[in-house]
This record gives sequence, C-alpha cells and structure tokens, in this order.
Amino acid sequence: MENLSNYDQYLSMAANWFWDFAPTFAFALIILLVGLWLIRLINRFVRKFFEKADYDLALESFLMQIISVGLKVTLFVAVVTQLGVKSSSLLAVLGSAGLAIGLALQGSLANFAGGILILFFKPFKVGDWISAQGVDGTVKEITIFTTKLNTFGNQLAIIPNAQLSNNNIINYNAEKTRRDKIDVGISYGSNIKEAKDILLQICKEQATILKEPEPQVFVGELAESSVNLSLRFWAKNENFWEAHFFVIEELKSRFDKANIEIPFPQRVVHRQG
Repeated sequence: MENLSNYDQYLSMAANWFWDFAPTFAFALIILLVGLWLIRLINRFVRKFFEKADYDLALESFLMQIISVGLKVTLFVAVVTQLGVKSSSLLAVLGSAGLAIGLALQGSLANFAGGILILFFKPFKVGDWISAQGVDGTVKEITIFTTKLNTFGNQLAIIPNAQLSNNNIINYNAEKTRRDKIDVGISYGSNIKEAKDILLQICKEQATILKEPEPQVFVGELAESSVNLSLRFWAKNENFWEAHFFVIEELKSRFDKANIEIPFPQRVVHRQG
C-alpha cells in the first residue's frame, strides 16, 4: 500500500507540474508558430524591397540569407527563454557551443569570410562567365558559404567561397570587349599574302567584329609542315562566340575556293618485304 501511495503521489506531482507548465509551453509554441510566420513575411518583404531597389543580385542573396539566419536564431532564443531557461545561462551555453562549433567548422567559417571578401571586392557578380578551380560557368548565385556556377553543359557546379577568394579567377565579363586569337596553318606552297588578305576580309565583312582596334594577322610560326598564321580581332562579349565560329567556318570555305591548302598530319607507312 505504501508503494501505491508513493505512486499516486508522484502521479499527482506530475499532473500538477504538467498543468503548471502547460500554459508556458502553449505560449512558447504560439511564439514559435507566430515567429516562423513573421520570418516568412519579413523575408518576403525584404525580397520585394531588394527587387525594387535593384541592388546587386549577389549582395541580395547574401543579405537575405544572413537576415533569415539571424531571425531564426532570435526566435530560438525567445522560445527557449519562454520555456524557463535564463538568458544568462542561455548566452553562456550559446557562447560555449559557438566556440566548439567554430573550432569544428573552421572551413565553413573560412568560406563565410570568403563570401564577405567576394561581396566586398567584387571579382565577379551574378551573371558573369568565370573560370575558377578548373570549372567554367555562369555565376548563378553567391551564398553564405558557396558560389554556384551554371556550366556550359547546364550542370550546377558548387565551389566553396574560401577557394574562390584565395585562388586565381578569370572573369570573362569584367571588360566589355574581348580579343580572340585564331591560329591556322597553311602549306609552304600557298600564298601567304593572299591568305592574310582573306582573313582580314572575313573580319571586315562580319559586323560583330570591331573595326577598332583593327584586326591583325601575323605569321606566328614556321612549323615542320605548315606556315602558321595568327589572326587577332576584338568583339563585344555578347558577340564573341558568334564572331569566333563565323571566322573559323569562313576561313575554311574561302581557303578551299582560293586553293590555299590547310595541311593535316600524315603518316607514311613503309612496308618491308
């Protein structure tokens, strides 16, 4: 009977604790749900604000993530405090946890710092075509820890910001114009001047190739089986590849019409008998 009495006593204490704690838990749950709703509302408002203000897309994405994380951390503190955890104790726990997490995630902190450096120095922006870490692609998004590139084959490449901020980057859209270099070999029996005139005429006829600076053709090398010509011309970034492929196709067609031979490697096999 004594054990049963103790059981009833513990059950009564648990029931009393539950009814005493229920309002606090319910209020904390309400804070959580309302807080999540407010965070979504604020994020939506911030997104519309950035769209109207026309800020840099990379900065918009980065700041929105920072704001979202900050609001969620604030909500977490508010809910835990409502559940009865003292603010001073919570801050001490968060400080210790932050130190431990920081030591464990040094790479992530480096990526975060790299993202800050990218946004501050702006070696590239969303929409630029860059080459970095052996990957070529269009910058799709700059997040807190990584930068996302959309490659030529429409694959998504994700590169840590720390690597981007500490290594070489080629930004093909940093300048408004680009210079192309196309090398083509002709046989030693072909007329060099005629070949050069054909290449310059192609550049003159193609509207996407800039006339200033003026296109140029040089004899780049006297190779074993060919005279290698080097064509240099300038084009706007948006027209670069159109001009590049046009010149390659046209030079082959016009060289054929002018009987200018483009040598190709040949192998002579001698049969022993």
